[in-house]
Amino acid sequence: MSYNLFLLAFVLGIGGGFQYGLQVSIINSPAEYIKTFIRETWLKRYGSSPSEEIITLMWSFVVSIYSIGGLLGSSSAGYLSVRFGRKKAMLFSNIPTLLSAALTGLSRLCGSFEMIIAGRLVSGVSGGLALNIHLMYAGECAPRKLRGLIPMTASTAIAVGKFAGFALGLREVLGVDALWPTLMATHAVPALVQLLTLPFFPDSPRYLLIDKKDKEACIKAVKELWGDGDHMAEIDDMKAEEEAIRGEKAKSVCDLFRDKAVRWQLITLFLVASCMQLIGINVVYFYAYSVFIKAGIPPAQTHYVSLGVGITEILTTVLCGFLIERTGRKTLLWKTYTVMAMALGLLTVTLSLQDSFSWIPYCSVVLIFIFIMSFGIGPAGVLCSLPTEIFIQSYRPAAYVFNGASNWVQLFTLGLLFPFLVKGLGSFCFIIFLTYCLSVAIFVFLVMPETKGKTMLQVMEEFNHLNYRGKKRQTALQQSNFSVTTVTRL
Repeated sequence: MSYNLFLLAFVLGIGGGFQYGLQVSIINSPAEYIKTFIRETWLKRYGSSPSEEIITLMWSFVVSIYSIGGLLGSSSAGYLSVRFGRKKAMLFSNIPTLLSAALTGLSRLCGSFEMIIAGRLVSGVSGGLALNIHLMYAGECAPRKLRGLIPMTASTAIAVGKFAGFALGLREVLGVDALWPTLMATHAVPALVQLLTLPFFPDSPRYLLIDKKDKEACIKAVKELWGDGDHMAEIDDMKAEEEAIRGEKAKSVCDLFRDKAVRWQLITLFLVASCMQLIGINVVYFYAYSVFIKAGIPPAQTHYVSLGVGITEILTTVLCGFLIERTGRKTLLWKTYTVMAMALGLLTVTLSLQDSFSWIPYCSVVLIFIFIMSFGIGPAGVLCSLPTEIFIQSYRPAAYVFNGASNWVQLFTLGLLFPFLVKGLGSFCFIIFLTYCLSVAIFVFLVMPETKGKTMLQVMEEFNHLNYRGKKRQTALQQSNFSVTTVTRL
């Protein structure tokens, strides 16, 4: 296998998952400095100091508008990836990133906090588009034996991005009042790196063959990414998928809901991947800091604890890369979801007894790290490849749009409801996320087929057992088998 494939995964990660992780974490450090800037700007303009309610409202806009931009960006990923190809769409996503960096970086100089809000919105558009294209592009470039590992690198890129955001936000780096505009504009650097390096790589072989009907370009891309070995079996699989599609154009999100042929794929995608925000990882992070303080860590050192948590997430996603092609997707998912459900259940108990015994906070710390490690080994890495593996080419862009839009909507909604959940339920809010994790573990164990080592059409046949009954199912299977046989003879 050529190193070019892994270099491509790295370059995609710089402008895709890394940017998302960076934007999620980098906003925490300059929070007080930005609030002070809003207060001072308001005073200069209107001659009176704004109320705390106005400051809180403006800050809420700064934080939450990123999710709205993400929703807009992810919704456009399907059209752009089909119209211009995965490579050009990925390159295009860097343009709003540079615009966002200019807006946020110059906001203080221009005396406009509205520029920060606009920059976060544009950055969200770029993040939503780039993350969807990143996962689709990486999944379609991977050969069958690496179809879990290569898309999983997106999870590692996100974890590294979060770590970079925490590290850059330290007082020793850029986390001071004089440098927060520079901190907010740092995402321009990875965007420029990707703009300069991605043009040297080919587009997705599947896109070139199935969507563009360019066999020669597909073979050239395969050799460039996978090396000079015999890859005819993989190319035959692509031809079989092309034959199964029978020239159909890319489907819309509405077609996902209407077409019975992908009903259980859509149900699986929604329950297992699209509701990923219901795992509760953000709630665990919220409680982590109070738990660490109870365990004796000084409040001033919590930023360094964040780095430790970030390193843990990076290491577990790397470990997932070693496990995903050995144990399979299904096994990793149902076991890690079960462990996370158990950890959340025990966390509910330990947080309720936090002040009762001196050793309880240490139990909570251990449970938090068990949860984070299980998340990194399981859902964070495995779910990156799921839409690529369970949907054939014509439905894949729409599946990524649906998955991305669902996650962004949930991220925005939970961001609004989270303070009320914590205030009303306290640590018992974990029961909501526990129920979800346990339900998904049962669903994956009983329903979801294993996709490891199977062609796209073999996975489709597995789902046809659920999508069809009786004669209709048999007809669908015969049509799929006929397509495979026809292409192999060619």
